[in-house]
Amino acid sequence: RCKNLSVSFWNSYWMLPSDVCGMNCFWEASFRYDYMKTHPSEKMHLAVVACGERLEETVTMLRSAIIFSVKPLHFHIFAEDQLHESFKDILDEFPYEGQVNYTLYPITFPSESATEWKKLFKPCASQRLFLPLILKNVDSLLYVDTDILFLRPVDDIWSFLGKFNSTQVAAMAPEHEEPRIGWYNRFARHPYYGVTGINSGVMLMNMTRIRRKYFKNDMTPVRLQWGEILMPLLKKYKLNITWGDQDLLNIMFFHNPESLYIFPCQWNYRPDHCIYGSNCKAAEEEGIFILHGNRGVYHDDKQPTFRAVYEAIKNYSFGDDLVHSLLQPLEQELQKTMHTYCGRVYKVFIKQLTKSIRDLYARRSKG
Repeated sequence: RCKNLSVSFWNSYWMLPSDVCGMNCFWEASFRYDYMKTHPSEKMHLAVVACGERLEETVTMLRSAIIFSVKPLHFHIFAEDQLHESFKDILDEFPYEGQVNYTLYPITFPSESATEWKKLFKPCASQRLFLPLILKNVDSLLYVDTDILFLRPVDDIWSFLGKFNSTQVAAMAPEHEEPRIGWYNRFARHPYYGVTGINSGVMLMNMTRIRRKYFKNDMTPVRLQWGEILMPLLKKYKLNITWGDQDLLNIMFFHNPESLYIFPCQWNYRPDHCIYGSNCKAAEEEGIFILHGNRGVYHDDKQPTFRAVYEAIKNYSFGDDLVHSLLQPLEQELQKTMHTYCGRVYKVFIKQLTKSIRDLYARRSKG
């Protein structure tokens, strides 16, 4: 293994590049590096916010992003200061020279309202709202929660950027497919997008458009830019919102529906899609593309199907055979969960994963 990731730290809003390891080394999946040398392409930017005991979960998410993706990845990791050294020690050991870079940032809110933003929902959750303002030189970004697992290349959800029409600035999935179990349409005390609201755990952003856009709102007849609208929204609705920053995004896109691209549920598949019976038809047909283990299901026994996928990816060693070291053991574990509603449809958990592994080996053989 060689330490091969370039690292920077965010300090007082200035980028301070540290030493970059220039070692040349051979590694198990050298196909990726060779492929990218002959197929140069724009780097994909992925952001995550990690606080508290989210280090392992975040690293597992990053590992899942690396396994199948083809284009280079740049991770923007916003984390509490005490986690920075641990992230650096772990990520510097990832064997993907030239393919993966990362930048570490502290948790940062506007100084005049930092306390209010920290108290919203969870201490770090609303950090995502400020990404377009902090990452000023990043054109497009995929934000994901720490409890996300990629079961197909990041390249595929990144490609949705090319499907945006001229008015769309972001993409998310619906909060629910089935209104009878929807939270927003039954309990929300504020405006929300569409029939059942949107879930912000997987959020694709054209940040250049976000920074330029003037958003309609219910606070003033004057349209406001992203940096101008956040605090007024919080002041108006802070007593009526339950899910913090996600609720604010729902309010914002309720007033600007033309600005949002909606992708199907298999790009943000959560326990709600199976614990009351299968209600994500797209996943039944094509499999799960991105697994979202909210409600802490990776770490308890309430939803063993979700935990099995998490444990399989967490324990996979880069370079091992994906069929024998990941897919087959996972399927055996999933078959043990058939006593649960999600376990009854366990095949949707491996359908796309199987295809992703097959496609990866096909690319390697061509390389």
